[in-house]
Amino acid sequence: MYSTGEKPGKGYYKCTTCSEIVHLDQDSDTLPPCPKCHKTTYVKL
Repeated sequence: MYSTGEKPGKGYYKCTTCSEIVHLDQDSDTLPPCPKCHKTTYVKL
């Protein structure tokens, strides 16, 4: 599980609350709060 503010690397991450998908393009990108429900935990797809 990953949280907002972490830099988990490139890939797709699914919000554990609403299943919204967030894509990170760069290894240096940080996970944002979920754009749909504003929660802060994700799993990598």
